[in-house]
Amino acid sequence: MVKKAPSATPQTGASRPDFSLLTDMDLYLFNEGTHQQIYEKMGAHPVTVDGVGGTYFAVWAPNAAQVCVMGDFNHWDKASHPLRPRAASGIWEGFIPGPGKGTHYKYYIISRQHGHRVDKADPYGFYHEVPRRTASIVWDLDYQWNDADWMKQRPKRNGLDAPISIYEMHVGSWRRVPEEGGRSLTYREMASQLAEYLNDMGYTHVELMPVMEHPYGGSWGYQTTGYFAPTSRYGTPQDFMYLVDYLHQHNIGVILDWVPSHFATDTHGLSYFDGTHLYEHADPRKGFHPDWKSFIFNYGRNEVRCFLLSSALFWLRKYHIDGLRVDAVASMLYLDYSRKDGEWIPNEHGGHENLEAISFLRKFNEAVYQNFPDVQTIAEESTSWAMVSRPTYLGGLGFGMKWDMGWMHDTLKYMAKDPVYRKHHHNQLTFRLLYAFHENFVLSLSHDEVVHEKGSLINKMPGNDWDKFGNLRALYGYMYAQPGKKLLFMGGEFGQWNEWSHDSSLDWHLLQYPTHGGLHNWLADLNRLYQREPALHELDFSPTGFEWLDCNDWQNSTMSLLRYARSTKDIILVVCNFTPVPRFDYRIGVPRPGFWQELSNSDATMYGGSGLGNLGGFEADPVPMHSRSHSLNLTLPPLSVMFFKNEG
Repeated sequence: MVKKAPSATPQTGASRPDFSLLTDMDLYLFNEGTHQQIYEKMGAHPVTVDGVGGTYFAVWAPNAAQVCVMGDFNHWDKASHPLRPRAASGIWEGFIPGPGKGTHYKYYIISRQHGHRVDKADPYGFYHEVPRRTASIVWDLDYQWNDADWMKQRPKRNGLDAPISIYEMHVGSWRRVPEEGGRSLTYREMASQLAEYLNDMGYTHVELMPVMEHPYGGSWGYQTTGYFAPTSRYGTPQDFMYLVDYLHQHNIGVILDWVPSHFATDTHGLSYFDGTHLYEHADPRKGFHPDWKSFIFNYGRNEVRCFLLSSALFWLRKYHIDGLRVDAVASMLYLDYSRKDGEWIPNEHGGHENLEAISFLRKFNEAVYQNFPDVQTIAEESTSWAMVSRPTYLGGLGFGMKWDMGWMHDTLKYMAKDPVYRKHHHNQLTFRLLYAFHENFVLSLSHDEVVHEKGSLINKMPGNDWDKFGNLRALYGYMYAQPGKKLLFMGGEFGQWNEWSHDSSLDWHLLQYPTHGGLHNWLADLNRLYQREPALHELDFSPTGFEWLDCNDWQNSTMSLLRYARSTKDIILVVCNFTPVPRFDYRIGVPRPGFWQELSNSDATMYGGSGLGNLGGFEADPVPMHSRSHSLNLTLPPLSVMFFKNEG
């Protein structure tokens, strides 16, 4: 008889050599690299065997001469509880009576290579000590989910034709508790506050910077050691499940940053795991990342692919995650990424493409969409690699979406310029539409743009304080006018002056000031407008959903465009003025007669603007303009974006 044990009283005793959770088929699939749920067998699992409570341990260490489990159950004795090797699989396993849920443990590994000895955390551990401590903790993933309604609606909420507006955030620095030394909120404390805030702001999804366990907070989670464990800094696995569950109950999707591109070099982690370069390439030209001083996975090793594939599916299956944003995809695709000549090894054809990583990414996306067709995978890919978000059967990488890094760079460069010079750089705003439908793009203004002495978004804007806020409102308006899903990093929604720091809270006190509060209101209204109007989201990834009216008025730094829904009934007109000079009697051609209602205007006083506008809208005049039979005679407020609607 084998069953889970709720908890076990520690006892002494040798491991049971005759018990295993791993079947021969498990071993075959693991060594083949195709096992998608190996975490159910590897790691530490509390079980009861023939009436005796304890924990089954299994770890992959093919080059070990001996593997033992040490922990608080045996006073951290390195030798008292050895595991046994399982055939030629490279896995060491054993059932140890006594240790149960809550037991702290590590693996003590003696390598066949020069007798190398090391203490390792569990690569498949579900829970780990709060850093800087490094032990793993025996745990289960039992939880009663209450998000059935969300899960039923998820295909609609996550669809490519859905309004997806993402709030990117860092769990530890969103809000803190000043009365308690400025500590971070726990997962459970955050749940209600975050859900209420995101609902008030009109966001559809939240993207969490990596919550997977990591030793150094300054890495923001991007140097991972625990690929199957949420960081214990803010609570238990069940506490994190509660956060996801609560957000789902309040109609907020949850996307996680996931980092298969590199991993931390810390001794207790995956590096040099069994005295050999097991998870990473041995040759530093393939196995060490020069930018981040981290190790790169060996994507050609079956068991490593299995580890990563199981990790990705683990978060989707066990934590009901709605999407995975894959970090640093470009660094995976290119063997010469951030390397000089002589610092990289060509592939078998002499090229710089990492064929093993490409194969892994395709298998990853195929597995995700086969198992969870209602989620999304999103690539942070910063180059012009073709077909990142196209199906693998067409030769693509298979991602659902891709960050549009080109749009971000071009638009921020444009917006940083004094408006008097913008007319000479008009193409930085219009160039995107030459490639906008080559991929399924997410327009991202992420954490990367407000760190490393880059300054905050508001501080990138030129002019005095009024100009800065006007420019930032115009930037956000233009972002929501463009085809593509939306992402903004926390703090940008109210114009935080300070560059983001992971060690402190956002500057929430700024919301008491009208300029910051006005920007906050503008972002919330943009999100609601984006969700409410099908023309602004249904055809985000189709050229049939977009049309320039006039993108050539570079001398006035203005432009106008149309957005269409599947139904021909609704048309949205967007008019932008990127100078602080109001334009009166500015005529815009429109595709049909009738009343054009002014839905939103970034220069409204409620947003901190000057209050210029168009009295709620106008009837189109039978005056030809821009190859149209009718036109509108508009007032363009300074540094503004306006949305108009004609219902036909």
